[in-house]
Amino acid sequence: MTENRFGFIAVIGPPNAGKSTLSNALVGQKVAIVTHKAQTTRARLRAVMMHEQSQVVLVDTPGIFSGVKKLDKAMVQEAWSGAEEADAVLVVLDASCALPAETELVLAGVKNTSKPVILVLNKVDAVKREKLLELTQQLNEAANFADTFMVSALKETGLEELKSYLAQLVPEGPWHYSEDMAADVPSLFLAAEVTREKLFLRLHQELPYALTVETESWKRQKDGSVRLEQVIFVRRDSQKAIVLGKRGQSIREIGSQARLEMEDIFGHKVHLFLFVKVRDNWIDDPERYRMMGIDYAGAVNAMER
Repeated sequence: MTENRFGFIAVIGPPNAGKSTLSNALVGQKVAIVTHKAQTTRARLRAVMMHEQSQVVLVDTPGIFSGVKKLDKAMVQEAWSGAEEADAVLVVLDASCALPAETELVLAGVKNTSKPVILVLNKVDAVKREKLLELTQQLNEAANFADTFMVSALKETGLEELKSYLAQLVPEGPWHYSEDMAADVPSLFLAAEVTREKLFLRLHQELPYALTVETESWKRQKDGSVRLEQVIFVRRDSQKAIVLGKRGQSIREIGSQARLEMEDIFGHKVHLFLFVKVRDNWIDDPERYRMMGIDYAGAVNAMER
């Protein structure tokens, strides 16, 4: 009888490399929000991939970059903490464009680890084979990768081979989650992330990073539906006006899109109520970090180093 396998694989890389898209594609459903903006992911999210007898927890992490603000430092700290606690590390890089300066930070960070480090070149469908081979050689000379995979997470090509590899990479052991569980994340957090994604997509030019979303109330109704109350925190009154939009049109559309996606995720009707509050110092508030699932103390320590 084949033994079950279970383990954690950290998914790290520079911003906008496609880490969340890859995690979603490997799991087979959306568990992490995805936008075209860098640093969309703020906290670690555990996505559960099932393949044959293996249960692989993909720890989707924020992009690694040279941040200077407290939230930036906290996000990078989250990424490295995820890598330290995993059985192996996936380094995801965007092969379709020039590698960002942050690539050096990623390669330096994994250079001396004793864990298996696997290189995943993403978006290869837009790259000529000659360039891919040259890039692969260059990166494997810079870091000691256990293996290299070429995929397109968006088009879901090259994923089966990667799935099989990861399934055999994790150690033998009992599963920790039910077979139908796609993510180890509280529903309140996931609901907040859905709304934050819609805000990013709608307001990407105005204030992508000046806001955060918290689910303050989750009440099951007698008919099986859920009443959700969420607060969108912004830093200035002018930002509040942007979120609301003319005659409230913007927040209505954001709420409608978020509600439909939540109903698809949670499998029941959702009544969503959004409120916008101005809190100038939310980015320095330990409670806001806790609600985002980020280690505030780690952020402070990172700032002091």
